[in-house]
Amino acid sequence: MSASRGTARPDPAAARLAGWIEPVVGGAGYDLEELAVTPAGRRSVVRVVVDRDAGVTLDDIADVSRAISEVLDAHDDGMGRTPYVLEVSSPGVDRPLSEPRHWRRNTGRLVTVAVGPAGATEQVTGRITAVDDAGVTLAVEAPGKPGAKKRPPAPREVPWAQLGSGRVQVEFGRGPADDEVADDEVADDEAVDDADDDAADLDDAADLDDAADLDDAADLDDVGTEAAPGGRGGAQ
Repeated sequence: MSASRGTARPDPAAARLAGWIEPVVGGAGYDLEELAVTPAGRRSVVRVVVDRDAGVTLDDIADVSRAISEVLDAHDDGMGRTPYVLEVSSPGVDRPLSEPRHWRRNTGRLVTVAVGPAGATEQVTGRITAVDDAGVTLAVEAPGKPGAKKRPPAPREVPWAQLGSGRVQVEFGRGPADDEVADDEVADDEAVDDADDDAADLDDAADLDDAADLDDAADLDDVGTEAAPGGRGGAQ
């Protein structure tokens, strides 16, 4: 889901609506990340972006939309009786990470961010590995020459005061950890198949032994049957 954005300039209408909407959103367990009101002909478009640590589903969006609609309808006079269109969404992947909660919710993601003291910042790319009250820990990718062996990322602790606004990087490939898990799963499957094959071989061997035993028993029966008439004849 992508976040619809309005103007970033201070808007008295948005500030007034925030006083009504934020308590409703917060009471439902969400953070109000953005609220914008933009004119669209004779209507106004009210864009609301919400988020929470557990993430936001389509059902959550529907529930929040109903709650916001009810509070806006209850303050119809405050809206100036102007028709409006309500758009509720969750933050998109392109939304900058500017608050501690944004970084916490993106732990494990690859980001690009300016770090360092004012006047001496540098742009780094790293994976968020930890977030706490002191700042953020990034596994920073070491720059290297084209074609050279890639060095493993180095951990870097960045205090909040030296952390800029981060941008999440879209990753289309799978990470090494995913590949290792996949390899383990394949190995497990092969081990199970080998065990099944061994069990099948044992079953086949047991069947052959049983068949040999039956053949031997049949031969003994045949011998006993053929010897019996001669024995009776000798008795006579």
